[in-house]
Amino acid sequence: MPFQDMLSPELIIAAYRGGYFPMPDPDTGEILWYNPDPRTIIPLDQFHISKSLRRSARQSGFKITFDLEFFNVVEGCADRNPTWISAEIKNAYTRLFELGFGHSVEIWNETGDLVGGLYGLTQGAVFNAESMFSRAPDASKIALWALTKLMQECGMALLEVQFMTPHLKSLGALEIPKTQYLSSLAAALRSEPLFHAPQGLYNIL
Repeated sequence: MPFQDMLSPELIIAAYRGGYFPMPDPDTGEILWYNPDPRTIIPLDQFHISKSLRRSARQSGFKITFDLEFFNVVEGCADRNPTWISAEIKNAYTRLFELGFGHSVEIWNETGDLVGGLYGLTQGAVFNAESMFSRAPDASKIALWALTKLMQECGMALLEVQFMTPHLKSLGALEIPKTQYLSSLAAALRSEPLFHAPQGLYNIL
């Protein structure tokens, strides 16, 4: 299948609705579609805000925005070796952002540098988080905290984060059976679109 069909917005959106997401093969670059079992989610009311994280949010001077620098957030997430975020993935998700499905959280330091963030896709009451990055202590944690808080304010139901990592587990992530995830996904997709990115700075405290 030609690349433009493999990563068309229509195909990606349909794949997410069925529980799949794309990642290139690390050796060949071929686009593969994953639907892992178990699946990792973060219950919105169980995001773990430690005392040290709350203190960091107060003392860091970080500023939080949404959807201001989607492409640069994707670039930040890709700035590692190895990375699965290829040029084709960057282009595909940037198109989805332009169509209103993609969203980003940006973390800025006091001098206006982008020091962390995350991006993903949203439909109905679900947010599928793709990747995050951090160039300053706790920046990615604060980005995820901001996302969970905004999702609750929007009345959303499901935050999916693909695979478990120690970093995500420390923040309250859980692994659930694929069947349970697909059931929760189907329910969340029956909702009208709920995610609304705030304008200007966002406050989590």
